[in-house]
Amino acid sequence: MEYKIKLRIIALGTVFALLLGLYSYRLFHLQIVGTSVKTTAKDGYTYVTRIKAARGSILDRNGIELVGNRASYDLVFNNYVFFNGDDPNESLRQLVNLCREREIDYVDHLPISREKPYAYTLDETTTVWVNYFRTFLRNYGWDPDMSAAQLMKTLRSKFHIPSDWTEEEVRDVIGVRYELDLRYYASLDAYVFLEDVKDEDRTAILDLNIQGLTVETGTVREYYTAYAAHILGRVAAMGPEDYAELKDQGYSMDAKIGTEGLEKACEFQLHGTDGWKYTTVDENGNVLSQHYTVTPQAGNNVELTIDLNLQMTAEDALEKAILDLRENGVGSKKEGTDAEGGAVVAMDVKTGEILACASYPTFDLNTYSEDYAELSQDKFAPLYNRALQAAYPPGSTFKMVTTIAAIEDGLITKYTPIEDKGIYTLYDEYQPRCLYYTNTGGRYTHGVINVMQALAVSCNYYFYEVGNQAGVERIDKWAKAFGLGEKTNCGLYEEKGHRANPETKAELYAGTTNAGWYGADDLALAIGQSECRFTPIQLAAYVTALANKGTRYQPYFINRVVSADYQSLLESYEPTVAETIPLSEESIEAYTEGMRMTVTGYMGTAAAVFGNYPIEVCAKTGTAQHGGIGSDNASFVCFAPKDDPQIAVVVYVEKGAQGGNLGQVAKAIFDVYFSTQTQTDHQSAEGVVN
Repeated sequence: MEYKIKLRIIALGTVFALLLGLYSYRLFHLQIVGTSVKTTAKDGYTYVTRIKAARGSILDRNGIELVGNRASYDLVFNNYVFFNGDDPNESLRQLVNLCREREIDYVDHLPISREKPYAYTLDETTTVWVNYFRTFLRNYGWDPDMSAAQLMKTLRSKFHIPSDWTEEEVRDVIGVRYELDLRYYASLDAYVFLEDVKDEDRTAILDLNIQGLTVETGTVREYYTAYAAHILGRVAAMGPEDYAELKDQGYSMDAKIGTEGLEKACEFQLHGTDGWKYTTVDENGNVLSQHYTVTPQAGNNVELTIDLNLQMTAEDALEKAILDLRENGVGSKKEGTDAEGGAVVAMDVKTGEILACASYPTFDLNTYSEDYAELSQDKFAPLYNRALQAAYPPGSTFKMVTTIAAIEDGLITKYTPIEDKGIYTLYDEYQPRCLYYTNTGGRYTHGVINVMQALAVSCNYYFYEVGNQAGVERIDKWAKAFGLGEKTNCGLYEEKGHRANPETKAELYAGTTNAGWYGADDLALAIGQSECRFTPIQLAAYVTALANKGTRYQPYFINRVVSADYQSLLESYEPTVAETIPLSEESIEAYTEGMRMTVTGYMGTAAAVFGNYPIEVCAKTGTAQHGGIGSDNASFVCFAPKDDPQIAVVVYVEKGAQGGNLGQVAKAIFDVYFSTQTQTDHQSAEGVVN
């Protein structure tokens, strides 16, 4: 008897423990997750809301806000209040019909097609939501292999959907009921029916007086400039891989993260810390009490090295130059009417700070989603960041490298004369011509000139001879020292490109007869052809190193990071020397004078643009064959002032025909930069206390 009593006590205890566990589980969901069961509670119902933190702002170097946030309004369901309202299904029917009439897209993750014959859309659903769907089926013990049509029939019965509704109404309401029901079985935040809803749509929906559908305030990313789209980047909902990586760092599944550009590079500085708010309401949704358990913390603010005025100038000038080429072309043959895209990079010579970084064509970040289909199909690829991701042949802008290689290894001096004979006849199978000889129909050459003059008039013949003497090993060594064909580590995604050398050629042409390196390749390399492929930002770093007499700085976009309230300096970025290149005074004088003569000499290829400019500019033009159909590519590199360089500018245009024509873009940037510098100096002088 005593044994049986003990068994009964144990059994009763077990049942009691199970009931207590079940009760605790139900209570947890009532208080934390929500419920789809009509419930009354004397002391009200308490639920937790995640309060999303505002993302930090992005500012230019002068404190002008480029990217920030605007207030937004979301429509969010409170399960407890909603299901205590009258006829929840009818409320949802009115809601989805109104959304259909007003063409409002709302959140619906049910992976079933919107129309008959019903089919699963799991292939179009992220892994995270597929897993939640399987959790949903498991909870009810439903066969995961049942057809979509059978599941819709089952859900219609489960949710008590009336038989006289239209098929559209049935599918739409079931989609919303699924979202609401899922909050009961999965650890999800409240169901946000609509994000950033328009004022007129919000008013129309609230006029339905649906109990439990409330308005929550939030923020939405706002871009205050149409410029710098390629470098600012954008935010978007994270993918499954992102969530797997970031969930342990407090990111919610529906968090927005930086996916491109500086938004991505500065994600952890810009992303704030979400808060948690406990709210107690009665069955009618009246708030009885509220308090934060975790207060949301806004993200930090990032100040860039970019100067918005220079950025605007660079983009506008580049666009003007390309559109003018398309309309008018250049030269007697009107080349360049097929000009495509281009890029501009302006850098602070003394620090490596990127002052402007433009790519054309461009786009508007504020309308990116609406414009995406058109942008992605545009033949000129406006989404492509040419400044960092396009690797181009540099053409004659490479000739300063060849000059340095020859002088530093004692092959020539800055005064070594070479006679331009028009056609370089060293090899029978490859006899390249000087462009000036070709353009004059073989009547004229540059005659006997030194390396400075050769740079000024861009004489290919001179550099064929120098390249033949120097050879690939010498030239490649110096090209690498200048960072060409190497990533700059600027902080944003960039392509590496490659230098022309035997290893590169063997890799590019593996298994073909072109894989070997020949003497003729030395000639092409010397004028920036062969397999040279460099990005505009690499060219900018190279030109700043020339201006700095051998000190090459690592380019960078971020100046500093400050707290959300702008009261504390959290991070400060300092100039980083990437390479100290040992240049002799003779090399420095040779390329500096040659680049100066480019804009002042009688036949200087940029004299028409900068001949009378009040600031002493040093420049080099480039025209590069690209292996495709149409006009040659065009490039222009420069720095100023000559004796105390401050700014370097690189311009590159696909099928731009002639590099000298692009000097106007650099001139526009110099006009703004030096005008600003003069104003700053004047203001500083006025502020001096005597």
